[in-house]
Amino acid sequence: MPKVNVYDMAGKNVGEIELSEAVFGIKPNPAVVHQVVVNYLANQRQGTQSTLTRTEVSGGGRKPWRQKGTGHARQGSIRAPQWRKGGIALGPKPRDYSYTLNRKVKRLAIKSVFSDKVLTGDLIVVDNIQVEGFKTRSVVEMLKALGAEKKALIVMPEHNLQFIKSAANIPGVKTALVNTINVYDIVNCDKFIVAKDAIAKIEEVYA
Repeated sequence: MPKVNVYDMAGKNVGEIELSEAVFGIKPNPAVVHQVVVNYLANQRQGTQSTLTRTEVSGGGRKPWRQKGTGHARQGSIRAPQWRKGGIALGPKPRDYSYTLNRKVKRLAIKSVFSDKVLTGDLIVVDNIQVEGFKTRSVVEMLKALGAEKKALIVMPEHNLQFIKSAANIPGVKTALVNTINVYDIVNCDKFIVAKDAIAKIEEVYA
């Protein structure tokens, strides 16, 4: 079973924890992780882009000039795509980009990224994540002590408004609960910081 050190918010080593082999000790599957990340990004797309075709723009009700004898190319409407203020040919229309993946694929992907963070040493377990009041400085000092000053994902066992608000305006830092973490956020972070109590909940959900 993989083991990692447990730190306090000051960066001091306060112990060690054994992680579940089934969740944090599998062989990572990059292909499945890629599938899930692409699916997540596709599902985030709004798909609200829209352009007007020649039937939707105003004007162009009559033929601009007669068919023959003018020396001009023949035209049927001044709202054809080649005209200024004309309709857009083959432009985007509202659509739904989302699609679903099998639950087994999603579970394998998130276990893969958990295991990868353990292998690369980017999983940091903190015994207790708490702040007194709404203090961004406390969170900044914690990240500095843990060596996580770049992109960091902080997973808490339960909703803590004070900590969430304190970390909200730190660039590159994101907070999440066990039931809201996703593969993309874990892949996108440099350091994966998890409260000790949240580890137990993760193992309970994904074992």
